[in-house]
Amino acid sequence: MADLSTSGGGPGSVAPLDAGDVAAALAPFGSSRMLPRAAYVDHDLHQWEVQHWFEAGWVCAGRAAIVPGPGSQHAVSVGRIGVLLARDHDGVVRGFANTCRHRGHELVPCDAGVVRGVVQCPYHAWSYELDGRLRLAPRFDDLDAGGRAELGLVPVAIEQWGGWLFVNADSAAPPLADHVGDLTTVLAPWAPDTLVVAAEHRYELRANWKLVHENYHECYHCPLIHPELCVVSSPSSGDNLAATSGAWVGGFMDLEPHAATMALDGRSPVPPLAGLGPVERRRVLYAGLFPNLLISAHPDYVLTHRLRPLAPDRTEVVCQWLFDPSTVAADAFDPAYAVDFWDLTNRQDWAAVESVQRALASPLYRPGVLAPHENAVYQWVAMLARAYGGAPLTPTPLPRPRSR
Repeated sequence: MADLSTSGGGPGSVAPLDAGDVAAALAPFGSSRMLPRAAYVDHDLHQWEVQHWFEAGWVCAGRAAIVPGPGSQHAVSVGRIGVLLARDHDGVVRGFANTCRHRGHELVPCDAGVVRGVVQCPYHAWSYELDGRLRLAPRFDDLDAGGRAELGLVPVAIEQWGGWLFVNADSAAPPLADHVGDLTTVLAPWAPDTLVVAAEHRYELRANWKLVHENYHECYHCPLIHPELCVVSSPSSGDNLAATSGAWVGGFMDLEPHAATMALDGRSPVPPLAGLGPVERRRVLYAGLFPNLLISAHPDYVLTHRLRPLAPDRTEVVCQWLFDPSTVAADAFDPAYAVDFWDLTNRQDWAAVESVQRALASPLYRPGVLAPHENAVYQWVAMLARAYGGAPLTPTPLPRPRSR
């Protein structure tokens, strides 16, 4: 058995996977196979993904509004790395390792936020300016300027795109724009940077994070498990998109003639988003940005799924529903029509991917084939298969659907 970890790429950049099994995922569409079983159940491979794809790549940490004003601080987890997001007095968001330079205590608990003029460790009261410089080290009276400069918070790269904050703990991180690529242009009509969160749900799945992506990029399963969705959007409608740059996969589905949006009755009580033309008002865009952000752009709202791998067979999913601020501010606004539809659809999907995860645990599992219209799943799988071998994350050319 050839081990990919012994060939190609830089040190530590190639995954511990069988080269032949990965090659099968890169065969031409129609003869390719899914990723090998180890990609969903192996602990060592999971740790490799966390280290190389989450801790050393661009990862969505949430909406920029989690640090709304000067002094706002919020801690997030990216793989094994705690990251502190802080907005300084000039309104600039900065990122730091969420670790005090004295004895390593967390500065802010993960998933919690505070507002204060300095960053202060709750263990021994070391404090830092919002730009990361050491401000005060109690009882270290002999600490000179050089020592203070050396004991500032460890910086982490932060960039903002579409109203989301992205974190990259790699000191040599390329620009976020290269990672996002032409998804910026595709998503522009929805102006996501202008939208606000109106609702949020959190789920914990007993399934590998990649299964959520694979399920998201096809509607072959929709007639059997999403009857409500099929009433408002035909599972055979729309098409997938050919990304030319960036690490993303996407496509769109059309709304049925009676439906204005994805809701249980197809109705929307709010106006369409202002920047959309007649074409965008009759479809829903679905885009998955590697590794952890799924964006579903509707005529009247944008739904996102943000994934956090917890184990080879466990994933946290945070769903947020984004609306125009004027819509949210209107009297009697209630996002339940969108939330109820997608909460139901999500739970149907979670049951399916958890069933797949249980089956993948069997040593008798063999990677399957792709249906004629699962070309977006092929794009996703092929992108990952190349990256396992140390290649950059680049789009997979979109193969045309095969005849049925």
